[in-house]
Amino acid sequence: MEAQPPALLSAPRMLTLVGSILVSLSSGTNYIYSAYAPQLGARLLLSHTQLNVIGLAGNMGVYLSGPAWGRVVDSKGPRIPLISAFACLLIGYLGIRGIYDNGAGTAISFMHLVILVACTFITGLAGNSGLAVAVNTTAKSFPETSRGTITGLVLSGFGLSAFFFATVASIAFPGDTSALLLVLGLGAAMPMLLGLVIVRQIPLPPPSTTLGIEGGLRGHEGYHPIPSGDAALFIHENDSNTSLLDPTELVHEAPNYHVPESSTAVELVSDRIVSRGSSARRSASRARPVHDGPNVYGKQLWLTPDFYLIFVIMSLLSGTGLMYINNVGSISQALYAKGNPNYDELEALRWQAAQVSTLSVCNFAGRILIGLIADLIRIRLRLPRAYCFCIVSTLFVVSQLSAISINDVAHLWKATALLGLAYGGLFGIAPTIIIDWFGLSHLSENWGYVSLSPLVGGNIFSLLFGRNLDSHASDDDTGTHSSLPLVRRGGLPSEHQCFDGRDCYVSSLYVTVTACLIALGLSVWAGMRDQRKTAEVKREVVWDAEN
Repeated sequence: MEAQPPALLSAPRMLTLVGSILVSLSSGTNYIYSAYAPQLGARLLLSHTQLNVIGLAGNMGVYLSGPAWGRVVDSKGPRIPLISAFACLLIGYLGIRGIYDNGAGTAISFMHLVILVACTFITGLAGNSGLAVAVNTTAKSFPETSRGTITGLVLSGFGLSAFFFATVASIAFPGDTSALLLVLGLGAAMPMLLGLVIVRQIPLPPPSTTLGIEGGLRGHEGYHPIPSGDAALFIHENDSNTSLLDPTELVHEAPNYHVPESSTAVELVSDRIVSRGSSARRSASRARPVHDGPNVYGKQLWLTPDFYLIFVIMSLLSGTGLMYINNVGSISQALYAKGNPNYDELEALRWQAAQVSTLSVCNFAGRILIGLIADLIRIRLRLPRAYCFCIVSTLFVVSQLSAISINDVAHLWKATALLGLAYGGLFGIAPTIIIDWFGLSHLSENWGYVSLSPLVGGNIFSLLFGRNLDSHASDDDTGTHSSLPLVRRGGLPSEHQCFDGRDCYVSSLYVTVTACLIALGLSVWAGMRDQRKTAEVKREVVWDAEN
């Protein structure tokens, strides 16, 4: 007799959830880059463009490795990715720390710059490998009805990573960038070893029901699967007056089937995913095992219009988010320096750290909230989760408009909070929509391909932002905006620092506002398109049942 899978709220399943959150928390350290990027630039005499290239290297490590890590996780399990993440985090952050400690106000060589980029890249590799394990394991260990919430909870750890490690470093080693890098190297690597022990897929218990349209009958207490043998005979009276989609009647009539005893079970559902709609009253001869839903992957994925739709939306929105995240430290410094003759470097660092913490906490909150909202939209309102893209896109638009209007660093937290909520919401809902559209079997691989999208928008917007800052910094060289005491106390030398406030970067924000408005339009289309497809599936099911 086979052992029964643990219950949904069992200790092994909860332990896997907690372990996945810890692994996810250690995987999001790339978000803390803006907390030490200005200090890295000041010590190594790097321009804003070079700092953006270094930051983008980490992003590229995360997103370029997505398809490869996805295949490994889907086929080999979590062991290889977690060991790799442990090694990459140690090598990457300790390597960055070594270059930082050896640089003392002198420009680094090209070779050291390449090594710095490589170290940042492998920290990105570590982040994606850990996140792929955490999301894949929990998605396959919890039922579809709670998948949005659970996935959002795991992804929230990824968003909270910057706040957690920045807080630990600021309390234990205030103002010490070298110590921060050490904390990142050791503190982020150790949970990966813990994940080797406690993160594993837990089989789901048999569902109480899987019938209904858009989850209409899930969890119904009166439903029991109909037992069936290999050649079961269903004997049931059917006539033209029988209701096609009356789940209550089905539950009451289930005992009227006469079948031989067997340990297996067959449920009467459509051969499409039950959440897309199913007929409760199918002909007896059409009864078949439950399917897990769509299973789109590999070449078929690249030929699916839905893939390109979500790819473009993700590229525009995540590119905007990455541009802001990588440069919020420079933004806060530019606003603080504007018209401030008493520039204090320690105070500037506090404003910079405040933005990173605000961004991280709101990133965390956005990932949890969007999961709850997604399940509410799907289960209660009976609408596709794709409509959550509209909420996320709107938040992005408002965050960029807010950043454009802010002239005082004391109010920058408003734009940062909105951006954090939007960015967290985007990456909280995307894996769930990928499951809805393409299926669960190849989630990590499909998510890996979709996660290539931030490379497009992220590279374009971040490099544009860096060049914009450098051009204004060069203008300050011959202008009257900066005074000698300010330059000497302000961290970066005058040729690498802009003191004009919002004028240093506002033109870049106009570009991202336009991009987010385009993404909003595409998000509305995605929701309407998904709703129309769901309605078509329901009509097909009814037609099949009538014939």
